[in-house]
Formats: sequence, C-alpha cells, structure tokens
Amino acid sequence: MAKEPSADIDRPLSRELLATGDFARLIACDAPDQIPLTAAERQASLAATLAAKPAGAVWLFAYGSLIWNATVEIAERRPARVAGWHRSFCLTAWAGRGSAANPGLVLGLDAGGSCDGIALRLADDKIQSELEILWHREMVLGSYTPRWLELFDEDGQPFGHGLAFTMDRHMSCYAGHLPPETIIHRLATAKGSIGSSADYLFRTRDALQGVGIHDPLIEDLALEVTRHQAQQR
Repeated sequence: MAKEPSADIDRPLSRELLATGDFARLIACDAPDQIPLTAAERQASLAATLAAKPAGAVWLFAYGSLIWNATVEIAERRPARVAGWHRSFCLTAWAGRGSAANPGLVLGLDAGGSCDGIALRLADDKIQSELEILWHREMVLGSYTPRWLELFDEDGQPFGHGLAFTMDRHMSCYAGHLPPETIIHRLATAKGSIGSSADYLFRTRDALQGVGIHDPLIEDLALEVTRHQAQQR
C-alpha cells in the first residue's frame, strides 16, 4: 500500500528540543492564550505521580506518538493492553500540530473500552531523568491526567502497571464530542511548529501496523484524511 508523503515539519519533536525547554517555548509562542504549567507545577505533578506508583518496574503505555518517537531511553518494549480506556483523537492542539486559527487534533486515552499499545520499560537507574523529559513533552499545558493503568499481555495476563496520559473530559481542550467531518477536516488541514496533524495520524497508523496492531478507527481516519486532502489539491 502506498504511503502518504509526510507533511513538511518545521522542527521535529526531539529529545534535545525537550531537554532545552525549547518545546515549551514553542508552545507558548504558538498558543499565547494557553497557560503552561510552571516548572514547579510540572515537578509537583511528576512527584505526585511517582508517589502513587504501584510496586514493580516503571512502564510507559504508548498508544500514539510514543510508539514511533519515544524521545526517552527505553530498556524494553512489549505489546500491552489496558482496560477502561480507548485511543481517540480527543485532544485539541492549538499549538505544535495545529494553531489557534486552525486547531489540530492529537491522541489521548478517553474513558471506555480498551486499547492495544506498546509498553515501554524504563531502566531503574534512569526513571527520574527520563520521566522529567517525558513531563516536558506531555505536560506542557497540563492537558493530560497521568495515571497508572494495569497492563495485560497478549494472553490477557497482567504483568505490571504502565504510566498513561489520559483525558479529563472537563478540560477545555477535550474534543471527544466533535462530529466526524470536523475531526477529518482538522486532521487534514491543521499544522503547527512541529508538524501537521495529518503527519501525526499517518505516522501513528504506520507504527501501529508495524507492531501488528489493527485499529479500524485510525485506519479509517487515515483513508478519509487522504481523500479530503486530495479533494483540496
């Protein structure tokens, strides 16, 4: 199957961009009306999350871009499923992969159902440093709620808990109520300082297929977005 060409990306999301704080500055410039978390608020969020960690190894539950661009050092990868949450383009992107004038969409875990993804284990001696990088990425605006979710293997057996970034439906950035035509338009047209929403969608589709995960929602959206873009040319 032919791949869609990736959209031009101004500055790809990288470990360096996160470590230097440049990503937060990009988001602040792109979305001046949004109030970013302060350094103290991010540290407090991370500390509270670590304090709530269940016993055992630290896993991250990757369901979207963390699969194809983790930006943190990973000691082990394995398939995993979580229950009670599903992958959804439910997070408005006013910056990064969209703009205030033309908001994009990125993935979050929305309540209900289940989700297949990849569990990423952090080395024990790098938990703090790698999670600090992750918090610079996922918690710039505090849009997600970090949670420890039980992880199940391919046989349905639990093997630990993974840190997952879930959606709070009361947040103003929550977009789980959008009609399909609006979702498709946003994904097809929105672009920000680190790339387009379409590029994010296509890369996620390819990454999921690459690890053997069939997600009809993602695959159908990719087809619809491709059609939409072709009609606009």
